Amino acid sequence: MLAFVLVSGSLWILLELSSTLMEKMQAQEMISGLRIPEMDDISQFFLSLPTSTLVGIGALTAVLTYWLATRPRPIKPPCSLQHQSEEVPHEGGGRRSMMGDRTKLLTHYHDDATTMYEVFQRGLRISGDGPCLGSRLPNQPYKWISYKEVMARAEHLGSGLLHQGCKPNPNQFIGVFAQNRPEWIISELACYTYSMVVVPLYDTLGPDAIRFIINTADISTVICDKVEKAQVLLENVERKETPGLKRIILMDAFDSALEERGRSYVGEDKMGLPPAPDDLSIVCFTSGTTGNPKGVMLSHGNVIADFAGFLKVTDKVIFPNQDDCLISFLPLAHMFERLIEAVVYCHGGRIGFYQGDIRLLPDDMKALRPTIFPVVPRLLNRMYDKIFSQANSQWKRWLLNFAAKRKGAEVSCGVIRNDSIWDKIFFSRIQNSLGGRLRMIITGAAPTSPSVLGFLRAALGCQVYEAYGQTECTAGCTYTTPGDWTTGHVGAPLPCNLIKLVDVPEKNYFASKGEGEVCVKGPNVFKGYLKDPERTAETLDPDGWLHTGDIGKWLPNGTLKIIDRKKHIFKLAQGEYISPEKIENIYIRSEPVAQLYVHGDSLQSCLVGIVVPDPEVMPEWAKKKGILGTYKDLCKNTELKKAIIDDLVRLGKASGLHSFEQVKNIYIHSEMFSIENGLLTPTLKAKRPELKEYFKDKIEQLYSSISM
Repeated sequence: MLAFVLVSGSLWILLELSSTLMEKMQAQEMISGLRIPEMDDISQFFLSLPTSTLVGIGALTAVLTYWLATRPRPIKPPCSLQHQSEEVPHEGGGRRSMMGDRTKLLTHYHDDATTMYEVFQRGLRISGDGPCLGSRLPNQPYKWISYKEVMARAEHLGSGLLHQGCKPNPNQFIGVFAQNRPEWIISELACYTYSMVVVPLYDTLGPDAIRFIINTADISTVICDKVEKAQVLLENVERKETPGLKRIILMDAFDSALEERGRSYVGEDKMGLPPAPDDLSIVCFTSGTTGNPKGVMLSHGNVIADFAGFLKVTDKVIFPNQDDCLISFLPLAHMFERLIEAVVYCHGGRIGFYQGDIRLLPDDMKALRPTIFPVVPRLLNRMYDKIFSQANSQWKRWLLNFAAKRKGAEVSCGVIRNDSIWDKIFFSRIQNSLGGRLRMIITGAAPTSPSVLGFLRAALGCQVYEAYGQTECTAGCTYTTPGDWTTGHVGAPLPCNLIKLVDVPEKNYFASKGEGEVCVKGPNVFKGYLKDPERTAETLDPDGWLHTGDIGKWLPNGTLKIIDRKKHIFKLAQGEYISPEKIENIYIRSEPVAQLYVHGDSLQSCLVGIVVPDPEVMPEWAKKKGILGTYKDLCKNTELKKAIIDDLVRLGKASGLHSFEQVKNIYIHSEMFSIENGLLTPTLKAKRPELKEYFKDKIEQLYSSISM
């Protein structure tokens, strides 16, 4: 009977495949439409068929049955991909997510996790005494600290801090000055256990900024990881530059006197000290590109709301669980990394820390085999470049692109898998190099190239999401909707916030045309900048809208595209307004280009640029054009310079740039812009004033050669 049902259900396929069968069925009026066949008719019909035909039908049926049972199924989107956000009445054009309760913004996801302290407690209950935080030494396996041990050590450390004079309330700020490691999370949890506030410090801010933060936040206690950092802090105290700093605690001594002392007091300190949702949880000082750092004040409720928005968007397709493992290498001083980590340990998962050297990250990933991988676009670009640099012939590159397109066709239909024929032949090595178990990659902090994102979604065989936001809205305010694997946008609003666009008339962006400055409102939006009411008022308007400074555009399906930046604008000598970041975002798609800086000012009539080629990609790109040499030699080659300019102009024309928006000359620089050389912020954004000053002489030479 089962075989009959399958055959009759797929009868139209079989009719096309067998003309003999068609003739017999026509003879018996089975498809004439005159009457519905009776069971006896069908039985007689099949009995009349030759044995060879019956065998063929049976084989076809078996193949069809297997295909139906094993075919890859697309991810079911949680909302219509053609309608991912909608306008909210009486909110000045603000739009909201189509997920969750659309009558109110999401404030939390789990009723038993409304503060960061409760988040960890929930993970502890779910995991029992499962592994929580892991680290490793070179060529060694990961060693794990259990949830109960993490909680106990946090309680002991926090209690020890109280008996050193710290106060158990949200006015007590504790500095944490360290690379990613288990003790960072233990220090944070120690603060939350006793309602204290974490203030991350990081050395890439520079000594002046660290002194400014310690003094502004009235930090009396800093927990740091290395003696060298402690020595820097002590020198500041000796010079009376940080008079309020009273104690420095080294992480490597956590198991000694302070923690031992805290252990003896923990019973009497424990009652009634955890924070409330409205209490301050962290002050994140953002470096910015000019001026002193700004202390973004985030409550427990802010972080939990953003956390909840992420969970609500993804809960139908990739809900975090006890088997999840995250690789921690992005700085814990930034909210993006800390938010994703909190999501993992809220659900009883594990966090493994890299060894502290980014060059060893591939080895760490193979040892850890993570399932969740937060990244920044710069790392994705490096992965992409490395993959293609290893395909060292035109034939291999063609095959790789062909496989990616074939696999990409599946992705565009919503199918995400790592067991296709393309994976087995082309992509399994790439996937295994990342541990072989990834099910989710999240990228943020900067725009991702559509070509890179599209290729990696196909090659990595896991869900790749793109988020957009800033520290002032905790981390993210938009996120890719599961099932929407298109590129060129940053997704729809999270269910915890509204987004609206505001006119920027000086740049000809108007909300009525679906363009303008991106503004965010919701429970994930910060409380203001610490002791800085003037800059708070510039960023947070009286109605609670956060003005991001980014220019966005609504796409027809309700997703947001970031197209420009409000602040970085200048006027050329002829009066034309220029937005350099818009141009840079177009030019960065040039294959040999790793970084660039577009410059112009009101005394000049055209633009020039500083270009840093990709050391792994550019030599092969040059070779295809018949230009040979080492990386250093090629950076000085005038023929290569012309080829890169031509490629930039080509991309500019294709993207609709006006002639005055195209660079007229470039200098090829062989050293990458970096945090270490002061040309990038800790979040890897270009420090434009520093770049202008650093390349001052080169810029003058570029303009003088144009005028000649």
